[in-house]
Amino acid sequence: MASKGKAFLTLAIIAVVVFALIYFGINLTSNLGKSQTQISSEDANKRLEKLYKDIRVTSAEAIKGQIDLDPVSVGDSLPDISKFPISVDNTTDSFVEIFSSTEKSGTGVDGWLNEVAEDFNSAKITVNGKAVSVKIRNIASGTATDYIRSGKYIPDAFTPSNELWGEMVKAQGIKTQLISNRLAGNVAGIVSSKAKYDELVDKYGALNVKTITEAIADNELSMGYTDPFASSTGINFLITALKTFDSSNLLGDKAVQGFEKFQANVPFTASTTLQMREAAHTGMLDAFVLEYQIYANSQDLKGGYVFTPFGVRHDSPLYALGDLPQEKLEIIKKFAEFTQQDKYQSLAKKKGFNGLDDYRAELDVVDGNTLSAAQKLWKEKKDGNKPIAAVFVADVSGSMAGEPLNRLKESLLTGQKYLGRNNSIGFVSYSDDVTINLPIGKYDTNHQSMFVGAINSLQASGGTATFDGIVVAVKMLQDELAANPDVKPLIFVLSDGETNEGHSLKDIRGLIETYKIPIYTIGYNANIKALESISSINEAASINADTDDVVYKISNLLNVQM
Repeated sequence: MASKGKAFLTLAIIAVVVFALIYFGINLTSNLGKSQTQISSEDANKRLEKLYKDIRVTSAEAIKGQIDLDPVSVGDSLPDISKFPISVDNTTDSFVEIFSSTEKSGTGVDGWLNEVAEDFNSAKITVNGKAVSVKIRNIASGTATDYIRSGKYIPDAFTPSNELWGEMVKAQGIKTQLISNRLAGNVAGIVSSKAKYDELVDKYGALNVKTITEAIADNELSMGYTDPFASSTGINFLITALKTFDSSNLLGDKAVQGFEKFQANVPFTASTTLQMREAAHTGMLDAFVLEYQIYANSQDLKGGYVFTPFGVRHDSPLYALGDLPQEKLEIIKKFAEFTQQDKYQSLAKKKGFNGLDDYRAELDVVDGNTLSAAQKLWKEKKDGNKPIAAVFVADVSGSMAGEPLNRLKESLLTGQKYLGRNNSIGFVSYSDDVTINLPIGKYDTNHQSMFVGAINSLQASGGTATFDGIVVAVKMLQDELAANPDVKPLIFVLSDGETNEGHSLKDIRGLIETYKIPIYTIGYNANIKALESISSINEAASINADTDDVVYKISNLLNVQM
């Protein structure tokens, strides 16, 4: 009997050990490749239900609002021009103001044009016997083009990154005179990891936009590019890609079909170059677009990546705008000549410009009407006809009272004009608790009216339970995905401060990683490190806006993502 009992005990111990090995083995292998916070889909669903039950959620009565059927007016959403800094001020009464792209009118390696302009202003150059000078305003090419085309603010001169923006200004009917086609040399390019570059060259024989688009269409390359409405490199890449599908008709059926197949395998379009580079650093992208001047100044890229130029050159052309008096035209011409001195071209080279002068443009400059049509095509086809389901999450805590909440309402009322009819939209607001102001529904006229009504009904009070609001939005989207698995889920969070109520980022990070829902955040005059952290989980953008420019920034974000 004793020996039988001993044998039974031994078998029991062996069974427990085997069970333990299997249990821990399953758990170990199931978590391979996951971060410490990432969890399984089953666990995520359980955690989501638990978190949701902990939140006080109410549903607001639907209220219809008056729909504004007027088309979007870019000029109305633009902030006062003073939002964009003067990087070099004029030193005389006789001067010209020049809008300059940011890679040459910033600071450090991005401050080449500023240094040239300061020397020009100190050189005591005269026109008609009067000392002259220049004023430089630092403003991105796409934004500058919006000001000029809308007529909200037109400077005397404009030096964007490339000639495409000049063509768009010209197509708007604004008098545009090309004074110089080059202040400093630069090119756009595809930056690819060395390993992926070698792999594609082995298969295709060369790496260029044509082979890149073929590789992406065949799902052999993960690549991102920037917003073609705002980014010089983004609009350049768009038209270069369209040309590879049909060189005779960039907007023909053949080009459109090729673009749709290619775009279906593009992971995302970045709102900013910084957002795209951060995605590359996570290993999400094999390749991305960038200007050579940035690449040349990025030590972290030069070792493990290869730069392949494409499209039109980015040589910083200089345009005179409008009906200028002859004196102002002479100042612009003298400034263009001044920049070409050996001293300043050598300085440009030190700052990363003039590096690939042998590169010849792959295509001619495209006229502005075609460029605008290409942007429209991109917006219609960028999601591969896959509808979007988005939930807007608005902070209505006490600190949003007054001007911040008024601007939030204005920005959403303007931005909602960019929400396509094929998409589905929901709306949530939060303070201490969370309110579902509008369940997710197809964005038809009726739903649009209720969305506007929900925005207009917002009132501010209480604490800031940001992550509770996000949990409710995630739950709404998971329910929507269960009913419509083909939709692409997005969340937009608008907040002015850090969370001081409810759940924390730590509580929900695993959910966001598992569900892979991009969360775009817009902070109002806030320290939004926590929001930036959650946006970065799934490579979404985080915008730090203030009450002056939030309408414009949100409109741009929705134009790109929706």
